[in-house]
Amino acid sequence: MIKAGIIGATGYAGGELVRLLLGHKEVEIAWYGSRSYIDKKYSQVYQNMFQIVDAKCMDDNMQELADQVDVIFTATPQGLCASLVTEEILSKVKVIDLSADFRIKDVKTYEEWYNISHKTPQFIGEAVYGLCEINREAVKAARLIANPGCYPTCSTLSIYPLLKEGLIDPATIIIDAKSGTSGAGRGAKVDNLYCEVNENIKAYGVASHRHTPEIEEQLGYAAGEEIRINFTPHLVPMNRGILITAYASLKKDVSYEEVKAVYDKYYENECFVRVLDQDVCPQTKWVEGSNYVDVNFKIDKRTNRIIMMGAMDNLVKGAAGQAVQNMNLLFGFDETMGLQLVPMFP
Repeated sequence: MIKAGIIGATGYAGGELVRLLLGHKEVEIAWYGSRSYIDKKYSQVYQNMFQIVDAKCMDDNMQELADQVDVIFTATPQGLCASLVTEEILSKVKVIDLSADFRIKDVKTYEEWYNISHKTPQFIGEAVYGLCEINREAVKAARLIANPGCYPTCSTLSIYPLLKEGLIDPATIIIDAKSGTSGAGRGAKVDNLYCEVNENIKAYGVASHRHTPEIEEQLGYAAGEEIRINFTPHLVPMNRGILITAYASLKKDVSYEEVKAVYDKYYENECFVRVLDQDVCPQTKWVEGSNYVDVNFKIDKRTNRIIMMGAMDNLVKGAAGQAVQNMNLLFGFDETMGLQLVPMFP
């Protein structure tokens, strides 16, 4: 049994972490951190935890927390984890950061896209990008995990095999993305009010969304070269879900069977990536509440392009579930432990 602490336990990703870890047979949650609700009972913040969690919310004292637990999850706004983590802390405890603080290897790129100064750039080099399906072995040996963003997770897993195998032209990649409103966090914003979101769909962060450099960096590793993409996210009126539709030009004529074999090469032994049957398009409702990513593709012979598709739950595989998956690897547990969640429907 290991002990876990969560800083930012009252945000949507933090709340999902609590839900998942309560069902993990090898973990005890020792600390529910939240600056906004210090000394308030956790179940008063999330009534679904009534008579399940009796603990009170604590401050985000990472130094103190590191002496009490084996792993710290930071489900916090950008910049906070980087301002708290120290060499002393990392010598005592594993840190899994759900923010973007350690995802991007170039400090200037991070500071430009997130418009903040990085407080501990000395740890960026050692931080492991926690996309388990690609970096599994590196994750196992890490002290500091940069848990990937939701859009980058779905985008990378949908595109990675074809880019890695050299079947598509990196310069032609366009990603159209949709997300439910929980992806924007729990903070009060006019744009997320019911009357603003309901019966509406809109693009946002056009040519400027801060997940763009993260996606470019990860796809660049697959391509073996620096790449630039067009990435356009959209907000849709649902609670959870990410849907990715990506486009790229093919470098050669390929059959369905050839492309399917490439996806199977990378994912047939993966627990949480499901390559769908021919002509079945991924849908968010078939992954909701689970750690699965559903992917598929369609070859457009007329334009010599391929459409790559992916769907997942942004709070599970896109945040908390992926963090638990990383934790399982770090501590030698079965990778699926606590994550064998059947998608919810309806």
